[in-house]
Amino acid sequence: MADMKVILVNRKHGGSRSLELGRWSRALLSLCCLGLPLGLLAVGYELGSESETRSVRDSSLEGMAKELDTQVREVGRLREEAQRKLQALTMGLAELQARMVRLDALGEHLTEVAGLDEGEFDFSEAPAMGGPLQDAPLASYEIEEVSIELESFEERLFNREQQLDILQDLLSNRELEEQTWLSGRPVNWGWVSSPYGKRIDPFTGAPAIHKGVDIAGKAGSDILAVAGGVVTWTGERSGYGQMVEITHSDGYVTRYGHNQENLVKTGDLVKKGETIALMGSTGRSTGAHVHYEVYKHGRPVDPASYLRRTRR
Repeated sequence: MADMKVILVNRKHGGSRSLELGRWSRALLSLCCLGLPLGLLAVGYELGSESETRSVRDSSLEGMAKELDTQVREVGRLREEAQRKLQALTMGLAELQARMVRLDALGEHLTEVAGLDEGEFDFSEAPAMGGPLQDAPLASYEIEEVSIELESFEERLFNREQQLDILQDLLSNRELEEQTWLSGRPVNWGWVSSPYGKRIDPFTGAPAIHKGVDIAGKAGSDILAVAGGVVTWTGERSGYGQMVEITHSDGYVTRYGHNQENLVKTGDLVKKGETIALMGSTGRSTGAHVHYEVYKHGRPVDPASYLRRTRR
């Protein structure tokens, strides 16, 4: 193989110079001429590959970050929703508890009105229940299931309220009947000093008709209404002294005379057993007692049968 010559031209001086390259010099020069582009190409490819990898990695990290942020927001939303449901259930439970307290109070009132045995109907204690233990897994409830249970319990509670309201109406009617039922004595204690009917007048000594019964007792002791009604007279009345008159249902009127002091006024609504006056000896009287009269449809009747009456 012939030697290769390389001619170098000097433009400034116009001269030239030639160099002969041997076989190894030519090989080295060829290697440099071919290797440099290939090296640059390899370096460019490597840099491009690394840039693409970095771009893919950055894109993947950005996607993961967005997905994580979405999941965090979703968890927060679910937590807020669960908190709202829990608050709603708590408020619903509090309302049911308040209604149950009302029912317990109503039940205690009805027990008292009906005169039932407190041991049998004790609304202050939890209902008695029991039974053998069964092998069963413990119940696990979701919020939706708890809501359904609360709705079912609220419906049962509403039905119980209706039943108690009906019972209250029935008992109120019974209590009203007892209030209007003339029975018992107009005093807590005392004795009949003069019965109804014919007698000798204590002032004239002549026979006379006594339209009531006289019940003697201690001056200042309580005089009681024998039934519920409306006060239609209170004050001084000829022969009676200080008197109270009460109009009841079914055409009944009762009178209480010779009182030391009247404790009610005309138009008052009085209950059975309520103190309406204090025993005295005002008017045409010989001593402390109450003159008790009963009128039915405007006619005087013997109070003795009503004194012996008991509750219905």
